[in-house]
Amino acid sequence: MNLLVIGGGGREHAIITFFRKNKRIEKIYALPGNAGIGEIATNVDISATDIDGILDFASTHEIDFAFVSPDDPLVLGAVDRLSTLNIPCFGPNKNAAIIEGSKVFSKNLMKKYSIPTSDFEVFSSYDSALEYIEKKDCFPIVIKADGLSLGKGVTIAKSLKEAEDALKLMMKDRIFGSSGDTIVIEDYMTGKEVSVLCFTDGNVVKPMISAMDHKPIYDGNEGPNTGGMGAIAPNPYYTKDIEARCMEEIFIPTMHAMNCEGRRFKGCIYFGLMLTAMGPKVVEYNCRFGDPEAQVVLPLLESDFFEVVEAVALSKLAEVDVSFSDRYACCVVATSEGYPGRYETGKPITFEGEVLNLNEDSYIFHAATKMEEQRLVTAGGRVLGVTALGPSKEEAQQKAYNLMKGIHFDGIYYRKDIGMI
Repeated sequence: MNLLVIGGGGREHAIITFFRKNKRIEKIYALPGNAGIGEIATNVDISATDIDGILDFASTHEIDFAFVSPDDPLVLGAVDRLSTLNIPCFGPNKNAAIIEGSKVFSKNLMKKYSIPTSDFEVFSSYDSALEYIEKKDCFPIVIKADGLSLGKGVTIAKSLKEAEDALKLMMKDRIFGSSGDTIVIEDYMTGKEVSVLCFTDGNVVKPMISAMDHKPIYDGNEGPNTGGMGAIAPNPYYTKDIEARCMEEIFIPTMHAMNCEGRRFKGCIYFGLMLTAMGPKVVEYNCRFGDPEAQVVLPLLESDFFEVVEAVALSKLAEVDVSFSDRYACCVVATSEGYPGRYETGKPITFEGEVLNLNEDSYIFHAATKMEEQRLVTAGGRVLGVTALGPSKEEAQQKAYNLMKGIHFDGIYYRKDIGMI
């Protein structure tokens, strides 16, 4: 089979790594890919959001299956367009990808179908939003841009000044473009956060192993949010009882809600959960694999990844087994100095020590790298994800951090407490 994988980050490097374990797959094209992906697949210089370019390529390269990975092309309708070529696809159609594409839609969906989440209000006026926050006078308070914003469109304001600044940036300065024209203001929830990715074909839901993501840039969960600084799996706070409750109160009801709305979801739904004193509640939905959650969940998958993905696309998920190892995985992300703000690229990357002798328990997933004059260099904010497996959480963590010691580039930064808080 010839596969097409849309995307070029650490998540896509992980996806392609585990696709390659299936012997039916002969060739994998990555659009656009990166330097690490280029070692195991064929990179094609077409942007993930160039839907016309993707279709032109797919129509001339005998593609047997497509995996649309990032949120942008999913929300733009890449799966709908590829389906016109009769290419089976993993990923939701445009009308289902709205579950991530619009925070307003997802919050209203949860409200309509009684899926537990925080109380909220929606605003399209800066003045009205600010007046609401002033009257509510309860901090922290959560402010979210409605549309996609690279995982950075959420502010937890701890004071009126911080809330006012966030509203100004989103609604007046429009740092997220049209994504901030409408915003959601919701009550702040306390508890432990859990990420659960679920395969679903609209008929059944099969959860993957849980994970714990770390969004803030600094140790101790301080500083601005990023796309993700690392993750561990399984999440130590996600018990069997909580899992059963999430299945009954959140996962299956969400699938049914989307079906009732005429938006059947086929692909991977990401459930960002908060384990509150009143039980698990939904923080957010994503319409695809999380990044870096995919980098810790997929190494623990014991079932054949492509067989599961194909079953989802063909609406046969009930017929395949989805099982996971009882081991632990830890991923630590190395970023460019200055991320998530301004940063420089083109810094040469070198490896030494254990990184040069990876085995089945250790992976270096490239997130933003490229080859420049026969040298591997940085090409973005999140550069590499170092993943290690072990029989315990602590051993997986130690192994990942030992591997990180062998990675060097000017200005390298990474958190030192992934999975430790």
